[in-house]
Amino acid sequence: MTSASDPTSYDLDALRDRVCHERGGEVDASIPQLADADPDLCGIALALPDGSIRASAQADAAFSVQSAVKPFLFALALLDTDGEALDRIGIEPTGEAFDAIKLETGTGRPPNPMVNAGALLTAALVDGDDVDARNARIHEGLSSFAGRELTVDEDVAASEHLLGDRNHALAHLMRAEGTLRVGADDAVAVYARACATLVDAEALAVMGATLALGGRNPVTGVQVVPASIARDVVSVMATCGVYDGSGRWMRGVGIPAKSGVSGAIVLSAPGALGAAVISPPLDEQGTSVRGRVAAEALSADLGLHVFAADRG
Repeated sequence: MTSASDPTSYDLDALRDRVCHERGGEVDASIPQLADADPDLCGIALALPDGSIRASAQADAAFSVQSAVKPFLFALALLDTDGEALDRIGIEPTGEAFDAIKLETGTGRPPNPMVNAGALLTAALVDGDDVDARNARIHEGLSSFAGRELTVDEDVAASEHLLGDRNHALAHLMRAEGTLRVGADDAVAVYARACATLVDAEALAVMGATLALGGRNPVTGVQVVPASIARDVVSVMATCGVYDGSGRWMRGVGIPAKSGVSGAIVLSAPGALGAAVISPPLDEQGTSVRGRVAAEALSADLGLHVFAADRG
């Protein structure tokens, strides 16, 4: 590996060759489009503070963002509610699966914005009087994070909406608790469409970098969210972003991250860079197997572990 501490000369294709030999994990089959994913797909990208992007082979392959959208929905909800979302959603890790049918005892709040209950609520909190308006706001916001116009896979959105029984259950439970103040089906529809947003590793790395660099997109120069919101979002990614594997992730990788069942992982190394990996086979926590290996290598090779005394 060349210039191990310098991301501008880091050989991502060499890293990809190292991790592509990993054969563990299973492709998610919760909807037909995910089940059809190529298990050999593997792409890695870095987005640097100067706006440059480094990418391996297959980093331009499109995929639906899935749960890797959650930090960005949280950021938009914080922005659009002037911080009220922090009162409406908890920020503590759960130690349970991402779709657990569980709310905070006594408050009826989702435990954090990185599980499905929290993401359903954050998607419902963005500006908009109806489904179409909230969809448009989320599309505009995600595109700003990515620094380019994104599109939505309408078939994936329809499948997520139709087959998301646990999401419907969570939405109805939050309605019963008074936490969710829009229609349950509307909330699921908006969240499903957000998850169906198409990105590639390059776009997702830019999104991660925007959070890592205080809310400023390094490619466009646009301040997408205030630095205080970016800080809050990255903090919750660190504690909750990999669900019940978040503690092991932060010990081993040490970079705040969010996983998704399409095999995506977005990473935000504070003050340093954004990164993304796509590889569909998942471990038991729903995290890309190759993505975890790649993230561990990136952290070690580039000195990115946030708790390392010699970081950077």
